[in-house]
Amino acid sequence: MKLRELTTIKEMLDQIETMRFLYPNLSLEKYETFLSQMIPHNYIQIAVFDEDVCLGITGCWSATKLWTGKYLEIDNFVVNPKFRSKGIGKMLTDYIEQKAVGLGCSSIVLDAFSGNFAAHRFYYNQGYGPKGFHFVKVLDEDKLTN
Repeated sequence: MKLRELTTIKEMLDQIETMRFLYPNLSLEKYETFLSQMIPHNYIQIAVFDEDVCLGITGCWSATKLWTGKYLEIDNFVVNPKFRSKGIGKMLTDYIEQKAVGLGCSSIVLDAFSGNFAAHRFYYNQGYGPKGFHFVKVLDEDKLTN
């Protein structure tokens, strides 16, 4: 297995099938539009490959907030269900942590849906813990990626 950073829209679009394990209805057009808006804001993806097969992928970006200073945010973390419990998620979080340290970040943050207990367990096991609540007010359901 090999880790690789994906930094271009084409590299990311090539892995849409893995991202669809998280967002089954994600269209290529919507994905490309969102990526073109995200990449200028430090967004990259990190993927684990076995040969040319993407086993797991996560996005991340760095930014700064008053309460934390510089931080790295994990976004859209997904491992192909056929390859779960094989250390792929840990490979990704370990790489993210090294990247955050290298960038001089104070912390790593992420959101996990409130009902995704498997993700909660995974993140707890990786040393993450809740700091607060992420409140959401949906303004237009049609614009969400389900």
